[in-house]
Amino acid sequence: ALTLGAAAAAIGLVARSLVSNQVAFLALSVLALLGAGMGNILVPVFIKRFYPRRQSVLMMVYVVGLTTGATVPGLVTPLLVSTPGGWRTALGIWGVISAVAVVPWVVLTVRERRMTGAAMGPRSSILSVIRSRRALGLALFFGIQSMQAYVTFGWLAQILRDSGVSASTASLLLSYYSALGFPAALIMPIVVARSRDLRPFVVVFAIFLATGFGGLWLAPLWSPILWVTLISVAGFSFPMALALITARTRDPHVTGGLSGLTQSVGYIFSGLGPLLVGILHEATGGWSVPLLMIAGSAVFLLLGGLAIARPGYVDDDLAVR
Repeated sequence: ALTLGAAAAAIGLVARSLVSNQVAFLALSVLALLGAGMGNILVPVFIKRFYPRRQSVLMMVYVVGLTTGATVPGLVTPLLVSTPGGWRTALGIWGVISAVAVVPWVVLTVRERRMTGAAMGPRSSILSVIRSRRALGLALFFGIQSMQAYVTFGWLAQILRDSGVSASTASLLLSYYSALGFPAALIMPIVVARSRDLRPFVVVFAIFLATGFGGLWLAPLWSPILWVTLISVAGFSFPMALALITARTRDPHVTGGLSGLTQSVGYIFSGLGPLLVGILHEATGGWSVPLLMIAGSAVFLLLGGLAIARPGYVDDDLAVR
């Protein structure tokens, strides 16, 4: 499945840079994103199954890869547009890179089939873990942090500019917000592995989220860098949530169900969040309501986080029902 996902992403990315039809371009974009989504969900399962004793290190590698992949193309692609071929070259190069990434998955697939055959294990799905309070808590926790992250990426610069911050400063603050994702990716998987009870971290992240967005509403010019720093540190909940997918499960099949539930809910929230903020901004003519909505969502971040951060495993919740 991981090999197919990587291949779908590569094919979609390469092919969409070659077509001239808009419908085909969008369809190939969907194919690429479906492949990427499969990887998002299944890499934690792969780590849990094959490297259970090194999962904290490999989850760190996974999260650093996600952070790098989310940051670097946005910085490099605008520069590539000016090269011969224009936007087609700028988009196609990421397809070529994705195609290279397919190769090791093919090798791993062939090796595993030779060693174990094609036998299928127990099925796992979102429905297989939805009875767990911890699983639902992690889905809510990941969903709220995804929403605030994508709202920040999409709207922070405009919020700062409308508050009186210069365009260059707003851009720098957004870059600063993105840059803090790298230490978060390095630190949080290890913290999750070494800390039995993570509830103090959840409380801090919720307070920082509410304070950061509340500060942008109440006194945006008092200290923009402070508000952005608090929001950035609250974003440490992203690598924490991903690391909890493997840390709070024993059976790789439970890991798969939990990963599917968590990331499905998370990216629904991340898709709807920026749209809702835009609608509220247009309807109210200002940023007060959207900012208060995001600040208030810290309550749900806290509730979901407390459910999954306490010691225990999703497997145990399923066993007692």
